[in-house]
Amino acid sequence: MNRPIYSIKQKALKINIEDKVYGTLAEIGGGQEVARAFFQAGGASQTIAKSISAYDKTFSDHYYNNHESGRYVSQDRLLKMLYKEYSDLTEILVDEKHNDSLFFAFANTVEILNYHKTNQAHGWMGVRFQYSSREKPNEVLVHFNLLENDALLQQYTLGSLGVNLIYACFHHVFYPNSFMQSIMDNLDSHRVEIDMVSMKGPDLDYVDNRLLGVQLVKNGMTNVVMFDSSGNIAQAADLVYKKDIIAIRGSFRPITHVGFDMVRTSKQMLEREGNYKDETSLLLCEITMRNLFSSGELDERDFLARVDLLTGMGLNVMVSNYMYFYRISEYFNQFTINRLRMVIGVPTLKNLVQKQYYADLKGGVMEAFGRLFAQNVKLYVYPLLENKRLQTGKLLNVDEEMFYLYQHLLNNEQIIDLENVDRAFQGIFTREVLKMIQNGEHGWEEMMPNFIANQIKANQLFGYSDSK
Repeated sequence: MNRPIYSIKQKALKINIEDKVYGTLAEIGGGQEVARAFFQAGGASQTIAKSISAYDKTFSDHYYNNHESGRYVSQDRLLKMLYKEYSDLTEILVDEKHNDSLFFAFANTVEILNYHKTNQAHGWMGVRFQYSSREKPNEVLVHFNLLENDALLQQYTLGSLGVNLIYACFHHVFYPNSFMQSIMDNLDSHRVEIDMVSMKGPDLDYVDNRLLGVQLVKNGMTNVVMFDSSGNIAQAADLVYKKDIIAIRGSFRPITHVGFDMVRTSKQMLEREGNYKDETSLLLCEITMRNLFSSGELDERDFLARVDLLTGMGLNVMVSNYMYFYRISEYFNQFTINRLRMVIGVPTLKNLVQKQYYADLKGGVMEAFGRLFAQNVKLYVYPLLENKRLQTGKLLNVDEEMFYLYQHLLNNEQIIDLENVDRAFQGIFTREVLKMIQNGEHGWEEMMPNFIANQIKANQLFGYSDSK
């Protein structure tokens, strides 16, 4: 679908003059930049029933939180703002004058860059809006990070993002790809990162929020999206907060006994390090966008199958645009986490210690390893049985110029071999299992848990056909 790209002022004016929408703008923490855009465009009296900024925390609690404790820049506070404002609209504006109006409530709660520039600027914004039913409104929620190093520029970006979102709700509601692209109109990834979008409602019941998450990464709006163990798209900072993180990279197409052996042995290894608690640990199965687009384009059914199988076994999923492991390390360390443990196989480790792997870095492998091995980061290595010989991290042959650096990492236990691996699973390779499934060969079921095999058969996933 080809669509015209309007300026922020044009969008605000079209909403004010052409659209039959009427609603409330509630903004906390970043000024009233969205309301400003509509007022400056002209004709705002036809669109805005009320604009409010309950900036003082006491007023914010009074209006939106019923005096309960809680964070002010959070999804929970945003939802309370949206419900309160939309409820007021439908209860107060009951006259015939507004029978033809499409009601909406827009809200944002934001932390702008402070004077000393010591905080992480981010926020939540959303729209609760009528389309086909006033009694059953739709809802769109967005989490974003403001990346500019100036508070005034961040406020301008905030206003643009808000206008884009409201415009998309009434002009692209049935075109999710256009919806996602349009909320970044007149913006770019150097100014704002959007790492979560959630849609629901009677006019949005066709939307799968997991696919929206992948579109965020595909469109360059963020580098990472996460899905919790229930399969819901999750805001990364909340999911990883003060957690011990175990990240396992793979295609998981499908996950086999080897994958679950990695899960088991990496948890055991983390327990041996001490201070381990189940409730403060998070295991993520990481899939790269390169893997998802290995066939040239995204196979949505294939992707959803992977997410369903992994979350069906109680695992969390991460989709990233990072090819290099040091980028993953840097990504997690921007948040408040405890420890990061990345699980890799010996074949991946072999690539990791090759100089040519880092040809695009001025500092080469030294720079990459310096960025990878932060204070709280270690690599767990899963062994490989090859030609009847077990290859491990300790036994890996490395180039002479890498030898002493590699030994240093081994001696300081920043590269650690996983122990107690199940030898019965050695020799199971995902790519070979996938070929067996696609070719209708027998025996692949024994290479994975029964739940996974049964789901593949029942839903004919990964090229399986019961007619083969």
